Amino acid sequence: MNISRIDLNLLVYLDVLLREKNVTKAADQLGITQPAMSNSLRRLRQLFDDPLLIRTSQGMTPTERAVELQPLVRNIIASVEQAVQPSAEFDLAESDRVFRIMASDYAESTVIPALLSEIRHIAPNIRLDILTPSDVTFQDVEKGKVDMAINRFDYLPQSFHQVNVWRDNFTCLMSNDNPILQNFNLDTYLDAHHIWVSKTGMGVGVGMNPSDTQRLGWVDEALGDIERKRHIRVFTRHYQVAALLAEQPDLIATMPRQAALLHVKNGKLTIKPPPFPIVPIELKMAWSPLLHHNPGHTWLRRLIVEVAQNIIVKQNTVDKGKVS
Repeated sequence: MNISRIDLNLLVYLDVLLREKNVTKAADQLGITQPAMSNSLRRLRQLFDDPLLIRTSQGMTPTERAVELQPLVRNIIASVEQAVQPSAEFDLAESDRVFRIMASDYAESTVIPALLSEIRHIAPNIRLDILTPSDVTFQDVEKGKVDMAINRFDYLPQSFHQVNVWRDNFTCLMSNDNPILQNFNLDTYLDAHHIWVSKTGMGVGVGMNPSDTQRLGWVDEALGDIERKRHIRVFTRHYQVAALLAEQPDLIATMPRQAALLHVKNGKLTIKPPPFPIVPIELKMAWSPLLHHNPGHTWLRRLIVEVAQNIIVKQNTVDKGKVS
């Protein structure tokens, strides 16, 4: 039997006929005429090569074949009805969904704390599972095993959806006791010792080669554009570690401003703009098309962007206050 030639409406008619065991009542329930229902029964008998319903002294009685078909047809119709139903609303107050987010060290320290604070207020049962870039591959995101990835990406598969979370400028973080503060310029910057922080891409990283400027990332690429090079003394994959190391009086960590701002409150560190131009970084959020229309996923994506925008607005307000 070629299933493409089957009129699925006939299964709906059969379901009602077997339930009502009466052509007229079945027609009334479906809102069609009695002759139309009789014609549908005729087509069903041809399709299944069985009488299906036989007139007896007790009314229309289903055949053995019809009795076998009834639960199968009901399950088929129920599955179709479920498939075409609109997605259920996402209940913030009741949902205990676990969202798995791949976040770089930078994104995890700058965005996630404010995001978690907001989630605990409006959706107290939601849980977050934060994964590092080395835990996740693009395939994990593409298959929907990971809800979203928040990072700086050199490349993303074309099938992914993405949105910019924010743009961030680079800044120099150093100890208040660093003598370079007395005369901070390009020459003294290049003479100093530096902390390198990973580009935090996807997948497991390998040891760095100090001579491979392109792989070293944005800061060293910017220096390469002006044919200069810095002295890197420490390589780390974590901005939090870089900030702690910057407390030493002879080291400088050049990092995104939002990451640096987390550490100036301790009173030991100072932020300075870099003495050469560096292209701002773009923090992006990417996710699989498989999850694009999921109500819960849509809610979290919008919340992440909203939280990030609020962080930037608050910081801009603080900056304007300092200037005035």
